Amino acid sequence: MSKKLIISFEGIEGSGKSFHLKNVAVFLKKNKIPFVKLREPGGSKNSEKIRKLILNNKSTFNKKTDLFLYLAARNENVENVINKNYKKKIILIDRFTDSTIAYQHYGMNLDKKIIQILNNYILKKIKIDFTFLHVVNEKNLKLRLSKRKILNRYDKFSFKFYKKVQNGFINQSKTNRRKYFIINSNKKIDDNKKLIIKKLKILLNI
Repeated sequence: MSKKLIISFEGIEGSGKSFHLKNVAVFLKKNKIPFVKLREPGGSKNSEKIRKLILNNKSTFNKKTDLFLYLAARNENVENVINKNYKKKIILIDRFTDSTIAYQHYGMNLDKKIIQILNNYILKKIKIDFTFLHVVNEKNLKLRLSKRKILNRYDKFSFKFYKKVQNGFINQSKTNRRKYFIINSNKKIDDNKKLIIKKLKILLNI
């Protein structure tokens, strides 16, 4: 029987995290392993409504307002999806608490302790078991964003900003290296797909 873990897929825009989460979902479905998948912001009914507000190009929210909107979306996911499936099914999440620290603290200089207190208040007993962290260089980031048909607010920052955010992710991974697997997204997609599935099998004991 596979372990019922919470696995997050983290990384900046264009890093391939969403692609690889979908690939893992296909693998789990093929092997008839129960799972749910979420994205942040979004993932559940009310969270998707909040997502539209956050990412809308016409939105001009203050960075603190952005933080509270992200946390509100997370709370909806925790209350309506994660709590119901915790330790019952594998939970795959496209962005989670690491993203909030990376973007709102490292990228936008908001108070890290405040963010952690609010995250803990929302999550309570919930903890991420493992994270696939995707890193990408400037060349590939720009190339991949240029291929997107629609860009949202968070696709339009400078590389200087994304670099600070990516360093924020890497710094967090150093606090508990056993819970992170860093994916070099500059390498071939198929190679990374194999690496992730291989690691997943070990994690789930399958």
